[in-house]
Amino acid sequence: MINNKVLILGAGLVVKPMVKYLLGKGFKVTVASNTPENAIKMINGHPDGKSVDWSVGNDEMLDKMVAEHNLVVSFLPYVFHTVVAKFCIKNKKDMITASYVKPEMRALDEEARKAGIIILNEVGLDPGIDHMSAMRVIDHIRSKGGHVEEFYSLCGALPAPEAVDNPFAYKFTWSPKGVVMAGNNDAKYLKDGKIIEIPTKNLFKSPVKMNFENIGELEVYPNRDSLSYIDIYGINGVKTMYRGTLRYNGWSEIIDAMKQMNLISYDKISLKGKTYSDFIAGVIKQENKGDLKQKVAEYLGIKNDALPIKALDWLGLFGNVDMKRVEASPFDIISDLMIEKMMLNENERDLVVMQHIFVAAYPEGKKEVIKSLMVDYGEVNGDTSIARTVALPASIGVKLILEGKIKVKGVQVPVIPEIYNPILDELETLNIKMEETFGLPLSEKPV
Repeated sequence: MINNKVLILGAGLVVKPMVKYLLGKGFKVTVASNTPENAIKMINGHPDGKSVDWSVGNDEMLDKMVAEHNLVVSFLPYVFHTVVAKFCIKNKKDMITASYVKPEMRALDEEARKAGIIILNEVGLDPGIDHMSAMRVIDHIRSKGGHVEEFYSLCGALPAPEAVDNPFAYKFTWSPKGVVMAGNNDAKYLKDGKIIEIPTKNLFKSPVKMNFENIGELEVYPNRDSLSYIDIYGINGVKTMYRGTLRYNGWSEIIDAMKQMNLISYDKISLKGKTYSDFIAGVIKQENKGDLKQKVAEYLGIKNDALPIKALDWLGLFGNVDMKRVEASPFDIISDLMIEKMMLNENERDLVVMQHIFVAAYPEGKKEVIKSLMVDYGEVNGDTSIARTVALPASIGVKLILEGKIKVKGVQVPVIPEIYNPILDELETLNIKMEETFGLPLSEKPV
């Protein structure tokens, strides 16, 4: 193989399945990161793998590494992707990310085309498998002369049911800070032709309940701006466009209470000499005396044995333990406590649930509901589902580009058949598959 040198930037939680996949397919892989010991474990002594100690900001080294490889995969935080992209354009090397395309990346489209390269983004799980599986069904509907009237796209990365053992019914399998940060988003979607805007303070107030076989009831809350997906999928005229995040029951109630208390605010506060209970008392503007749980319950307008109180207690926020902080934001305090207590253990499985629900209308007046569902479990003491479902679509993209099977250039997302068909087909051989059910009655759509 001539074009077989792949540079992976970053050695985080989702990188290992890509390293394993590419080395198994005969590619030479360099993992460059500021945690080379993680990369060495991933490479596991394979002769075609190499770990390099590199940190963001060392542009001279980055330029040299890009020049020496055929394709670059960036698993860095998204803010660094455009820096990498510019070096890829300069050196005429293809690039892949699993991140959303930001305007500054989109602006590089013409330069990438002139350089004769593809910068393929949004080729992970969400975004990624969601785009590809949605477009496969949308194109199927179009091939029958139909159009999409309603589209609901739901996804959640969760602990497997047997690993749920805390009040949040949640454990982290990817960027923990990112999960908590998402609680500060606004949301916007289209419902029956009307734009619904949800300010961040109301994001968790009205979750929708849905049942999933062998999992049970999950709740759904809206995920950021759904309206942009109308253009991405080319479904102008759609009456409902809704993207939602899946969680076990109770998550929304707890996070809503935390938001009412400003516990995921980014504003810095003074904490010198304070305990966690001092911090909580300060948040609700009360003295740290008497029954603090009761005071918080009254502040929130709930009972003192309600789920949010249990969750705050479980995190240790009512304890008289010195925080050992001088200054921090509530967001940092809460997310650090959650990271300490809520990471998925190696002997536990995670779970990814993704479901698309379409209402398709056809010229003769017929309508059908189409459901597309993926339920994917991670491996005990092995790769998590979130790592596999993020890394493997991108890995297959690497292979297809270097084999010359994806020929399109410029800044792309995987919504065209040339990209999504071969990736989805190979994912099925790796047991990552959306199961479609056609011809369902309208009673099967969400309320």
